Amino acid sequence: MGSPQTVEHLGSILEGLRRVVLGQPQATRECLIALLARGHVLLEGVPGTAKTLLVRTLARLLSVRFARIQFTPDLMPGDITGINILTGGHDFSFRPGPIFHDLVLADEINRAPAKTQAALLEAMQERTVTVDGQTHALPETFTVFATQNPIEFEGTYPLPEAELDRFMLKVQMGYPPVDVEQHILQRYLEGFEADAPDTYGVGGVVDAAGIVALQRAVASVRVEAKITAYITAIVRATREAASLTLGASPRAGVGLLKTTRALALLEGRDFVIPDDVKQLAAAVLRHRIAVAPELELEGVTPDAALQSILEQVEVPTT
Repeated sequence: MGSPQTVEHLGSILEGLRRVVLGQPQATRECLIALLARGHVLLEGVPGTAKTLLVRTLARLLSVRFARIQFTPDLMPGDITGINILTGGHDFSFRPGPIFHDLVLADEINRAPAKTQAALLEAMQERTVTVDGQTHALPETFTVFATQNPIEFEGTYPLPEAELDRFMLKVQMGYPPVDVEQHILQRYLEGFEADAPDTYGVGGVVDAAGIVALQRAVASVRVEAKITAYITAIVRATREAASLTLGASPRAGVGLLKTTRALALLEGRDFVIPDDVKQLAAAVLRHRIAVAPELELEGVTPDAALQSILEQVEVPTT
């Protein structure tokens, strides 16, 4: 099991998130899990469901450098990565773009065209940026949280499969229950403002070095062979399911493995259990699969298709 200090830090971070972002218990937990597993997150929900607030709060709790990039149809790749500028004579100097931060919020990523979205690919996979043939390293804690409005909204571009596969989790944020929504209004009457982090009532729990320590603690969580076999069986079943036209990649299996270890640590265990896999399968796989068009017309969702697969794959005994 993680050290008492590790468990305490994780509990404090999750508690802080839920104190500010009301009515989204699953989304807050999944975002913390992705951070622990050194993965990037795609947050999907209609406007106004606290996607940006969640990431701002996480940055405040982690005491790290935070940047928000508003994706628009005219955003250029250099606006994200940075550019070389002439500083005098024939010398060029690299001016880093906003991607050179610990936590980067790519807001409404599906409002930018594919070539601009692709500027994130190298950064997300390699944690480096190459400009004019020169490679620049990103911070060790670099993590992208991209928000996306559902694609049926006007003025959006579907993310290409290659980019979707770079996101470890796709976290969905819906409308809060009625009592929570009323509580949100009450908080604003008491002085809370989403664009004023000083009103959140939370402070730093760990710094960048502390995040790295937590991420390394994840690597100490044990995973038995029967668990890796279970993960492999689920991922391979998505490729054979008649309900799907696109199954999950091997990278999806790696993502499911890493996130289950992070979940185990978050729950104070030093070993993964089958229930960890079942809890995270939808978040890891939902954006990497495609439901057959005829079933999609009948209202079958990726989550429903995945639930059917989970029911068919044999669960290892503990």
